[in-house]
Formats: sequence, structure tokens, C-alpha cells
Amino acid sequence: MASTKEYGSETDDETASTFSLTEEDHTLGNALRYILNKDPRVAFVGYSIPHPSEERVNLRLQTTGPLARDVLKDALQDMMALNDHVRVKFEKAVEDYKAVEGMREMSVGVSGSGRLFLVIIV
Repeated sequence: MASTKEYGSETDDETASTFSLTEEDHTLGNALRYILNKDPRVAFVGYSIPHPSEERVNLRLQTTGPLARDVLKDALQDMMALNDHVRVKFEKAVEDYKAVEGMREMSVGVSGSGRLFLVIIV
């Protein structure tokens, strides 16, 4: 399970922090960077992957005043809401497609290796 560790600055300025997200990669790093860049409270955000063989994202966040930790939590909640919205829209589109095509079953899942797959039974 992924975990997060926060590293503060030497001046203990809580508006600027680096967060280390373990067991994550560019998928979460880039999505978080995008969401945070849309937030007017963010002065700077960037992420890096220390080494291609490491499953870790270092996210640097500087805000215009609020605590960096709180802004990150808000961004994660925004991302969860966005993911829920996309899931609902996708499931509705699948149901609409099944109704039009007359399919009995269509399911989407994730394999043991983490790959997305689609099963269609006509």
C-alpha cells in the first residue's frame, strides 16, 4: 500500500514542502501536478521520479499562504471526485452501448498484473 512522507524546508516554512509518495509513478505525479496547477493557492508545483527503478514520486509544493499539506489534501479530494465522475460517465456510456448493440454482458476489470481488460459477451 502506498504511503506518503512529508519533508519540510530548513526554515520550517509550512507553505513549502516536498512529499514523497511511495509505490507511485508518473500517473499520479502528473495528475496531481495538473490538479495543483489549477489551484490559485499554489505558487509552484513540480514532481520528479528519483530513478526509473524506484516506485516513488517526489512532489514539491509551494503555496501562497495556506499550509502545503492542506492544499495537497484538497487536491487529492478533487482528484477522487473527478475519478468518481469519470467512472459514472463511463459506466453510463457502457450501459447505453449495451442497450444499442443488444449485448448481454460487458464488463471491465483489472488483471492481476494491473492491466485493464474488457470482456464482451454477445
